[in-house]
Amino acid sequence: MSETPVVETGAHGAATPAAAVPLLEVRDLVTHYPVRRGLTEAVARRPRRRVHAVDGVSFSLEQGEMMALVGESGCGKTSTVQTILGMVKATSGSVTLNGTDIVGLPDRKMRPLRRTAAMVYQDPYESLDPRFRVRQTVEEPMLVHGIGGSRKERELLVVGALEQAGLRPAQMYLDRHPHELSGGQRQRVAIATALVLGPKLLLADEPVSMLDVSVRAGVLSLLDGLRREADMGILMITHDLSTAAHFADKIAVMYLGRIVEQGSAREVVRNPQHPYTRALLSVVPKRDPREASKPQILAGETPDPIDVPSGCRFHPRCPVAVDRCRAEDPALRAPAGNDHIVACHLV
Repeated sequence: MSETPVVETGAHGAATPAAAVPLLEVRDLVTHYPVRRGLTEAVARRPRRRVHAVDGVSFSLEQGEMMALVGESGCGKTSTVQTILGMVKATSGSVTLNGTDIVGLPDRKMRPLRRTAAMVYQDPYESLDPRFRVRQTVEEPMLVHGIGGSRKERELLVVGALEQAGLRPAQMYLDRHPHELSGGQRQRVAIATALVLGPKLLLADEPVSMLDVSVRAGVLSLLDGLRREADMGILMITHDLSTAAHFADKIAVMYLGRIVEQGSAREVVRNPQHPYTRALLSVVPKRDPREASKPQILAGETPDPIDVPSGCRFHPRCPVAVDRCRAEDPALRAPAGNDHIVACHLV
């Protein structure tokens, strides 16, 4: 008599095997950029310095789940995404996509996997080639990967991707150039270009920061629908914690190349533990204008990622830092015993 396989409830109530492999798993990812030495430094044989862009980042993303990577400019969010896609070479660590470690894979083996993951860039005014019509832009990934068959079959896929991205009827947009589209329409074309290969993972780098406020909700709702209806995993970079709280399942807060707090979106927003997360949340406008709130403005600037401070990286700007923070680098841990983890000595 065969045993019944154990089944757990995954994201959004979907039934998944208990031992299912995460769609994306990042472990101890490190990305350092070497800094070119000047003539004096080279003659003196001084050690080469490095920019600590990503310094030990770990997280996982399930299929049908949206995770928001939040932090100030320069904290390493985009470098993390570029390293995941192999656009930047990882210094160390592992990136597992559908059970395959892709760090260090040669191009011939990496090429098929690129169909599994796609990226949407921040600026739709720069990411689209002004010489290409919409049909050429969306069709190009299929030509690169050699899929789609005949021209007519590819056009059907182009139309399907455009309509999936919310451009209906698609025939109205096929022969337009980017300058004939609004900002929101351009970003939807960029999303359609990412969707045409049928990826399971979508990496969105500030997908609405260049758009008017009136069209942001539409694009974010589109991404939310993709992860729910197409069972797609989405890793979204954003500066806006209120956006992350509304759409994401999980939030990871980055500071100077490290994740300092991570957990479910509701838990991180309602019960922030790290002083940096509290400072970010303090400047988010409240729904009720009568609710009193005092923004916590952090002193100073983000430290130089070439010369990372000793101890906790946040201590030069932390309003509650103690001597231990200056000497000892805190590890991510779960003080409450759940999946809400924090890197702070004072928690």
